[in-house]
Amino acid sequence: MKLAGTLKGIRAIVFDVGETLVDENRMWSEHANQAGISPLALFAKLGSLIERGEDHRLIWSELGVGAPESGVQIERSDLYPDALACLEKARASGRIVGIAGNQPAGLEAQLRVLGFTADFIVASREWGVSKPSKEFFTRVIAATGVSASEILYVGDRLDNDILPAKSVGMRTAFLVRGPWAHIQARWAAAESSDLRLDSLGQLKNALT
Repeated sequence: MKLAGTLKGIRAIVFDVGETLVDENRMWSEHANQAGISPLALFAKLGSLIERGEDHRLIWSELGVGAPESGVQIERSDLYPDALACLEKARASGRIVGIAGNQPAGLEAQLRVLGFTADFIVASREWGVSKPSKEFFTRVIAATGVSASEILYVGDRLDNDILPAKSVGMRTAFLVRGPWAHIQARWAAAESSDLRLDSLGQLKNALT
């Protein structure tokens, strides 16, 4: 089925943040510098944790360093080039558009300053519940105001995005970019997504 046909009946599109809208390469590099280790060492350990299916927050203990105390603000240069245009096209198509991901408080203010317009922008810290919890996704459904089967959740991770979103009845788009996606794309579970995207440009072009 063509991509546009797969979008039939979709009334809301909700986007993950990290590696979906925002390239986190600079963030990870800055965290490495704050921890006093090389970015290369950090990325190697991160890849190992992803391959093993383990929580990436174990990275600091596995590297034998303390976790960075300060966060990294999202800057315009961190945005994927196709992010804003895709959200704008989704809104222009008449669909409800949301942004919801595992992020610290203050996400909405950061993204709106950078030009994002959406019906809702929510960070897990503000909800007090994070992915892959089913409660996170039931709150997403409530925020859209439509039924789960009318929502397309777009994310780069099978474990945090695609599988839990499908478990509550949403339709899903697996965006293959970023470290999680390129490793998890080889997993059998990758076949469970309704759509597989190489870019948000593909989704933008299919929206009517």
